[in-house]
Amino acid sequence: MKKIIVTVAAGLFSLLSFAQKIDKIINAAEVGRIEGILSADDMQGRKTFTPGIDKAAEFIAAEFAKSKLQFWGDGKTYFQEFAMVKAKTKSITGNLDSETLNENNVVAVSTAAELNITALKDYEVVVVKKDDNFNKVVFPVFDKEGNVLILVDTAHARRFKAMQRFAGNAKFKSNTSQIFILTTNTAPAALNLHVQNELTEQPLKNVLGIIPGKSKKDEYVVFSGHYDHLGIGKPNANGDSIYNGANDDAAGTTAVMMLAKYFAAQSNNERTLVFVAFTAEEIGGFGSQYFSKQMNPDKVVAMFNIEMIGTTSKWGTNSAYITGYEKSDMGKILQANLEGSKFKFEPDPYPKQNLFYRSDNATLAELGVPAHTISTSKMEEAPNDEPNYHKQSDEIGTLDMVNMAEIIKAIALSSKTIVSGKDTPTRVEKIK
Repeated sequence: MKKIIVTVAAGLFSLLSFAQKIDKIINAAEVGRIEGILSADDMQGRKTFTPGIDKAAEFIAAEFAKSKLQFWGDGKTYFQEFAMVKAKTKSITGNLDSETLNENNVVAVSTAAELNITALKDYEVVVVKKDDNFNKVVFPVFDKEGNVLILVDTAHARRFKAMQRFAGNAKFKSNTSQIFILTTNTAPAALNLHVQNELTEQPLKNVLGIIPGKSKKDEYVVFSGHYDHLGIGKPNANGDSIYNGANDDAAGTTAVMMLAKYFAAQSNNERTLVFVAFTAEEIGGFGSQYFSKQMNPDKVVAMFNIEMIGTTSKWGTNSAYITGYEKSDMGKILQANLEGSKFKFEPDPYPKQNLFYRSDNATLAELGVPAHTISTSKMEEAPNDEPNYHKQSDEIGTLDMVNMAEIIKAIALSSKTIVSGKDTPTRVEKIK
């Protein structure tokens, strides 16, 4: 019994000592400094393709430099740069059997300057019938590898209009295309279609730094959050037009920078730690998609994606939830490392929201990586949800800096056996 008491006491003393050290780096004042800069009005809401998001990227890179993170791979900066392509349709002409095709009944989702389609055999045909659920039929189309022709019944004319707007959004450059045609002809014999697009290349960048592992350099632990938001819109009732995105997701990005600073000071990680602030989450998760394509998923041991941790969870302070908790044993590992602390990680209480596949962890999770999002965001129906979500009122004054600091410290503390190489979370079932 004495041995047990001594062992427990030693463990608690070690935990207390660890906490005292971490408090010097991760504390409410420092969290507030970073959060305040990222969500300030002069960042202009950090919308993609604007000077505001570039300013935010420079700030994040400067903080990474202070922490003396190394560049990724052969990179010469902390920026992981890539480009999207925006296609503006100039003209559409052609026929589906005897039906005339034009801009009113055709949507071409393509990054090609010109499309000439003269044979149905070159396209997989998908039909959206009158009584079909449009989303359930159409959304899987974008995961297909080849060219797809989607014949949409005229009963879905309103949703078809939404696809016209979608076609003008920025996309990764691709050799394939999805052609939507609004028609009652579900079994055409011939297709002749000519599309001309005006293309504009739009640059984007993730901000990425690493701490190389000591003995397991080829095993990666990723800490991430997205730094983009919605920019500037119409003024609200208070005359505020800036979507500051303090919680979504300057809070998660702040956590990434604080964790980088902490682990750099520790300098005892056996696995390579990757710290990344993703761009373009709000317009389709393009930053995390690009990042994932540069990684070998088999070498990514774990991913801590941090999203909206600025408000208290449904359980109150000193708590957060992990999306996809049941899909790996990562949550159990984290909680075991928090034994003796007041903090608790909970399973995702909002399974109907499918949050596991709605954030920047999704791409790597689909490839089998135990990639989970940590959040405190309330995703219930009003009035119990997040009242400032995607509103101009998402400002730093609505957040709890003390609780944020505790969450970030809990992530640092709970990840220690994964960072050290002692624990390896089980893999998530692949869906791709």
